[in-house]
Amino acid sequence: MTTLNRAQQLKHSVQEFTRRDEVFSFLKPERHPLIDTRHNVLLYVEGVNKSFDGFKAINDLNLYIKEGELRCIIGPNGAGKTTMMDIITGKTKPDTGQVWLGSNINLLGMNESEIANAGVGRKFQKPTVIECLSVWQNLELAMSGVRSVWGTYTAKLSGEQKDKLESVLELIHLKNHAALHAGNLSHGQKQWLEIGMLLMQNPKLLLVDEPVAGMTHQEMDRTSELLNSLAGKHSVVVVEHDMDFVRSIASHVTVLHQGHVLAEGTMDQVQAHPEVKQVYLGE
Repeated sequence: MTTLNRAQQLKHSVQEFTRRDEVFSFLKPERHPLIDTRHNVLLYVEGVNKSFDGFKAINDLNLYIKEGELRCIIGPNGAGKTTMMDIITGKTKPDTGQVWLGSNINLLGMNESEIANAGVGRKFQKPTVIECLSVWQNLELAMSGVRSVWGTYTAKLSGEQKDKLESVLELIHLKNHAALHAGNLSHGQKQWLEIGMLLMQNPKLLLVDEPVAGMTHQEMDRTSELLNSLAGKHSVVVVEHDMDFVRSIASHVTVLHQGHVLAEGTMDQVQAHPEVKQVYLGE
Protein backbone atom coordinates (compact mmCIF):
# COMPACT_ATOMS: atom_id res chain seq x y z
CA MET A 1 0.00 0.00 0.00
CA THR A 2 1.39 3.42 -0.95
CA THR A 3 1.90 6.18 1.58
CA LEU A 4 -0.85 8.23 -0.09
CA ASN A 5 -3.37 5.37 0.04
CA ARG A 6 -2.42 4.72 3.65
CA ALA A 7 -3.05 8.35 4.55
CA GLN A 8 -6.39 8.30 2.70
CA GLN A 9 -7.42 5.18 4.62
CA LEU A 10 -6.41 6.81 7.90
CA LYS A 11 -8.35 9.96 7.02
CA HIS A 12 -11.48 7.93 6.25
CA SER A 13 -11.10 5.96 9.50
CA VAL A 14 -10.69 9.06 11.67
CA GLN A 15 -13.68 10.74 10.01
CA GLU A 16 -15.80 7.65 10.58
CA PHE A 17 -14.51 7.38 14.14
CA THR A 18 -15.45 10.94 15.06
CA ARG A 19 -18.86 10.84 13.33
CA ARG A 20 -20.22 8.28 15.76
CA ASP A 21 -22.70 9.29 18.44
CA GLU A 22 -20.30 8.24 21.17
CA VAL A 23 -17.63 10.72 20.10
CA PHE A 24 -14.30 10.26 21.81
CA SER A 25 -13.74 13.81 22.95
CA PHE A 26 -10.71 12.62 24.91
CA LEU A 27 -8.75 12.70 21.64
CA LYS A 28 -7.49 16.20 22.40
CA PRO A 29 -4.16 17.64 23.49
CA GLU A 30 -3.76 17.14 27.22
CA ARG A 31 -4.36 20.33 29.22
CA HIS A 32 -5.92 19.37 32.51
CA PRO A 33 -6.68 22.24 34.93
CA LEU A 34 -5.57 22.02 38.55
CA ILE A 35 -8.16 20.05 40.52
CA ASP A 36 -8.63 20.89 44.20
CA THR A 37 -8.87 17.58 46.10
CA ARG A 38 -7.79 18.85 49.50
CA HIS A 39 -10.78 17.02 51.02
CA ASN A 40 -9.74 13.76 49.30
CA VAL A 41 -12.89 13.80 47.15
CA LEU A 42 -12.50 13.90 43.38
CA LEU A 43 -16.14 13.80 42.28
CA TYR A 44 -19.15 15.39 43.95
CA VAL A 45 -22.66 14.56 42.67
CA GLU A 46 -25.16 16.33 44.90
CA GLY A 47 -28.96 16.57 44.75
CA VAL A 48 -29.08 15.65 41.06
CA ASN A 49 -32.44 15.11 39.36
CA LYS A 50 -33.25 14.30 35.75
CA SER A 51 -36.59 13.49 34.12
CA PHE A 52 -37.37 12.38 30.57
CA ASP A 53 -41.01 12.94 29.47
CA GLY A 54 -42.25 12.56 33.01
CA PHE A 55 -40.03 9.58 33.88
CA LYS A 56 -37.62 10.37 36.70
CA ALA A 57 -34.37 8.71 35.63
CA ILE A 58 -32.31 10.35 38.41
CA ASN A 59 -33.95 11.12 41.74
CA ASP A 60 -32.03 13.24 44.27
CA LEU A 61 -28.76 11.42 43.56
CA ASN A 62 -25.84 12.00 45.92
CA LEU A 63 -22.53 10.32 45.12
CA TYR A 64 -18.97 11.04 46.26
CA ILE A 65 -15.88 9.43 44.73
CA LYS A 66 -12.60 9.72 46.61
CA GLU A 67 -9.29 10.45 44.97
CA GLY A 68 -7.65 7.22 43.81
CA GLU A 69 -10.72 5.12 44.63
CA LEU A 70 -12.03 2.13 42.66
CA ARG A 71 -15.83 2.19 43.01
CA CYS A 72 -18.33 -0.22 41.50
CA ILE A 73 -21.85 0.90 40.65
CA ILE A 74 -24.48 -1.81 40.36
CA GLY A 75 -28.25 -1.80 39.93
CA PRO A 76 -31.06 -3.25 37.83
CA ASN A 77 -31.86 -2.03 34.33
CA GLY A 78 -33.42 1.42 34.53
CA ALA A 79 -31.67 2.26 37.80
CA GLY A 80 -30.10 5.38 36.26
CA LYS A 81 -26.51 4.21 35.82
CA THR A 82 -26.12 5.36 32.21
CA THR A 83 -27.92 8.64 32.82
CA MET A 84 -25.63 9.28 35.77
CA MET A 85 -22.54 8.81 33.57
CA ASP A 86 -24.11 10.95 30.84
CA ILE A 87 -24.57 13.77 33.34
CA ILE A 88 -21.02 13.52 34.72
CA THR A 89 -19.53 13.63 31.21
CA GLY A 90 -21.76 16.44 29.91
CA LYS A 91 -23.77 14.37 27.44
CA THR A 92 -26.95 15.13 29.43
CA LYS A 93 -27.73 18.15 31.59
CA PRO A 94 -29.63 17.53 34.86
CA ASP A 95 -32.79 19.40 35.80
CA THR A 96 -31.35 20.31 39.21
CA GLY A 97 -28.30 19.53 41.32
CA GLN A 98 -24.54 20.01 41.25
CA VAL A 99 -21.63 18.02 39.79
CA TRP A 100 -18.09 19.07 40.69
CA LEU A 101 -14.65 17.71 39.84
CA GLY A 102 -12.76 18.37 43.02
CA SER A 103 -14.09 21.34 44.94
CA ASN A 104 -13.30 23.89 42.24
CA ILE A 105 -14.43 22.66 38.80
CA ASN A 106 -18.15 22.89 38.03
CA LEU A 107 -18.77 20.22 35.40
CA LEU A 108 -22.30 21.46 34.70
CA GLY A 109 -20.86 24.65 33.26
CA MET A 110 -18.77 22.74 30.71
CA ASN A 111 -19.41 20.84 27.47
CA GLU A 112 -18.29 17.26 26.75
CA SER A 113 -14.90 18.21 25.31
CA GLU A 114 -14.13 20.60 28.15
CA ILE A 115 -15.03 17.92 30.71
CA ALA A 116 -12.78 15.41 28.95
CA ASN A 117 -9.95 17.94 28.91
CA ALA A 118 -10.52 18.61 32.61
CA GLY A 119 -9.54 15.00 33.30
CA VAL A 120 -12.69 12.86 32.96
CA GLY A 121 -12.46 9.85 30.63
CA ARG A 122 -15.30 7.50 29.72
CA LYS A 123 -15.19 4.03 28.21
CA PHE A 124 -18.47 2.92 26.71
CA GLN A 125 -19.70 -0.67 26.83
CA LYS A 126 -18.99 -1.34 23.15
CA PRO A 127 -15.31 -0.84 22.33
CA THR A 128 -14.67 1.74 19.62
CA VAL A 129 -11.19 1.56 18.12
CA ILE A 130 -9.85 2.24 14.63
CA GLU A 131 -9.68 -1.32 13.37
CA CYS A 132 -7.53 -0.68 10.29
CA LEU A 133 -4.75 0.80 12.45
CA SER A 134 -2.34 -1.08 14.68
CA VAL A 135 -2.60 -1.17 18.44
CA TRP A 136 0.41 1.18 18.61
CA GLN A 137 -1.16 3.65 16.15
CA ASN A 138 -4.45 3.72 18.07
CA LEU A 139 -2.59 4.65 21.24
CA GLU A 140 -0.43 7.16 19.39
CA LEU A 141 -3.50 8.81 17.87
CA ALA A 142 -5.11 9.11 21.31
CA MET A 143 -1.97 10.70 22.72
CA SER A 144 -1.38 13.12 19.85
CA GLY A 145 -4.95 14.37 19.52
CA VAL A 146 -6.75 14.76 16.22
CA ARG A 147 -5.14 17.81 14.66
CA SER A 148 -4.56 16.94 11.02
CA VAL A 149 -4.69 13.41 9.66
CA TRP A 150 -1.47 13.80 7.68
CA GLY A 151 0.29 15.37 10.66
CA THR A 152 -0.78 12.49 12.89
CA TYR A 153 0.38 9.95 10.33
CA THR A 154 3.81 11.50 9.81
CA ALA A 155 4.55 12.77 13.36
CA LYS A 156 7.56 11.45 15.24
CA LEU A 157 7.29 10.57 18.90
CA SER A 158 9.76 11.87 21.45
CA GLY A 159 11.59 9.44 23.71
CA GLU A 160 9.32 10.39 26.59
CA GLN A 161 6.20 9.78 24.49
CA LYS A 162 7.50 6.38 23.38
CA ASP A 163 8.20 5.43 26.99
CA LYS A 164 4.68 6.42 27.97
CA LEU A 165 3.15 4.48 25.11
CA GLU A 166 5.20 1.39 25.89
CA SER A 167 4.25 1.55 29.57
CA VAL A 168 0.57 1.68 28.64
CA LEU A 169 1.03 -1.27 26.26
CA GLU A 170 2.53 -3.25 29.14
CA LEU A 171 -0.28 -2.24 31.49
CA ILE A 172 -3.09 -3.27 29.11
CA HIS A 173 -1.47 -6.63 28.27
CA LEU A 174 -0.92 -5.78 24.59
CA LYS A 175 2.86 -5.32 24.44
CA ASN A 176 3.21 -8.35 22.20
CA HIS A 177 0.44 -7.14 19.89
CA ALA A 178 1.63 -3.57 19.26
CA ALA A 179 1.94 -4.09 15.49
CA LEU A 180 -1.33 -6.02 15.14
CA HIS A 181 -4.30 -4.30 13.52
CA ALA A 182 -6.91 -3.49 16.16
CA GLY A 183 -9.54 -5.28 14.05
CA ASN A 184 -7.71 -8.55 14.67
CA LEU A 185 -7.89 -8.29 18.46
CA SER A 186 -10.33 -10.30 20.53
CA HIS A 187 -13.29 -8.52 22.10
CA GLY A 188 -11.53 -8.39 25.46
CA GLN A 189 -8.32 -7.04 23.93
CA LYS A 190 -10.28 -4.27 22.21
CA GLN A 191 -11.70 -3.32 25.61
CA TRP A 192 -8.15 -3.11 27.02
CA LEU A 193 -6.99 -1.05 24.04
CA GLU A 194 -9.80 1.43 24.56
CA ILE A 195 -8.87 1.76 28.24
CA GLY A 196 -5.29 2.31 27.10
CA MET A 197 -6.41 5.08 24.76
CA LEU A 198 -8.03 6.82 27.70
CA LEU A 199 -4.90 6.38 29.80
CA MET A 200 -2.82 8.14 27.15
CA GLN A 201 -4.57 11.35 28.30
CA ASN A 202 -3.80 10.80 32.02
CA PRO A 203 -7.40 11.25 33.18
CA LYS A 204 -8.03 11.81 36.88
CA LEU A 205 -11.41 10.06 36.71
CA LEU A 206 -12.29 7.05 34.53
CA LEU A 207 -15.90 5.94 34.00
CA VAL A 208 -15.94 2.36 32.70
CA ASP A 209 -19.20 0.82 31.47
CA GLU A 210 -19.55 -2.99 31.72
CA PRO A 211 -15.92 -3.77 30.87
CA VAL A 212 -16.22 -7.58 31.03
CA ALA A 213 -19.40 -8.11 28.99
CA GLY A 214 -18.67 -10.85 26.44
CA MET A 215 -15.21 -11.67 27.86
CA THR A 216 -13.73 -15.08 28.53
CA HIS A 217 -12.88 -15.99 32.13
CA GLN A 218 -9.18 -15.43 31.43
CA GLU A 219 -9.90 -11.99 29.96
CA MET A 220 -12.05 -11.14 32.98
CA ASP A 221 -9.18 -12.04 35.31
CA ARG A 222 -6.79 -9.81 33.36
CA THR A 223 -9.33 -6.97 33.33
CA SER A 224 -9.65 -7.27 37.10
CA GLU A 225 -5.88 -7.02 37.38
CA LEU A 226 -5.82 -3.99 35.04
CA LEU A 227 -8.52 -2.03 36.87
CA ASN A 228 -7.00 -2.78 40.28
CA SER A 229 -3.65 -1.51 39.00
CA LEU A 230 -5.24 1.83 38.03
CA ALA A 231 -6.62 2.56 41.49
CA GLY A 232 -4.48 5.02 43.41
CA LYS A 233 -3.19 6.71 40.26
CA HIS A 234 -6.72 7.36 39.00
CA SER A 235 -10.23 7.32 40.44
CA VAL A 236 -12.13 4.57 38.62
CA VAL A 237 -15.91 4.12 38.55
CA VAL A 238 -17.00 0.78 37.09
CA VAL A 239 -20.60 0.05 36.13
CA GLU A 240 -21.02 -3.72 35.92
CA HIS A 241 -23.65 -6.48 36.17
CA ASP A 242 -21.34 -9.46 36.73
CA MET A 243 -21.37 -9.90 40.52
CA ASP A 244 -18.38 -12.24 40.60
CA PHE A 245 -16.33 -9.65 38.76
CA VAL A 246 -17.54 -6.85 41.03
CA ARG A 247 -16.51 -8.88 44.06
CA SER A 248 -13.05 -9.39 42.54
CA ILE A 249 -12.30 -5.66 42.23
CA ALA A 250 -14.48 -3.62 44.57
CA SER A 251 -13.82 -2.64 48.15
CA HIS A 252 -16.76 -0.19 47.95
CA VAL A 253 -20.00 -0.76 46.05
CA THR A 254 -22.88 1.63 45.37
CA VAL A 255 -26.32 0.22 44.49
CA LEU A 256 -28.60 2.45 42.41
CA HIS A 257 -32.37 1.95 42.26
CA GLN A 258 -34.89 4.23 40.59
CA GLY A 259 -32.27 6.93 40.16
CA HIS A 260 -31.01 7.18 43.73
CA VAL A 261 -28.54 5.43 46.02
CA LEU A 262 -30.22 2.46 47.68
CA ALA A 263 -27.18 1.13 49.56
CA GLU A 264 -23.41 1.53 49.83
CA GLY A 265 -20.68 -0.54 51.43
CA THR A 266 -18.64 -3.66 50.84
CA MET A 267 -19.96 -6.34 48.52
CA ASP A 268 -20.94 -8.47 51.53
CA GLN A 269 -22.78 -5.54 53.10
CA VAL A 270 -24.83 -4.65 50.02
CA GLN A 271 -25.65 -8.29 49.28
CA ALA A 272 -26.99 -8.63 52.84
CA HIS A 273 -29.07 -5.45 52.58
CA PRO A 274 -32.80 -6.40 52.66
CA GLU A 275 -33.89 -3.87 50.01
CA VAL A 276 -31.02 -4.81 47.71
CA LYS A 277 -32.05 -8.46 47.96
CA GLN A 278 -35.58 -7.52 47.05
CA VAL A 279 -35.03 -5.14 44.13
CA TYR A 280 -31.75 -6.33 42.62
CA LEU A 281 -30.80 -9.83 43.69
CA GLY A 282 -34.33 -11.19 43.33
CA GLU A 283 -34.67 -12.57 46.84
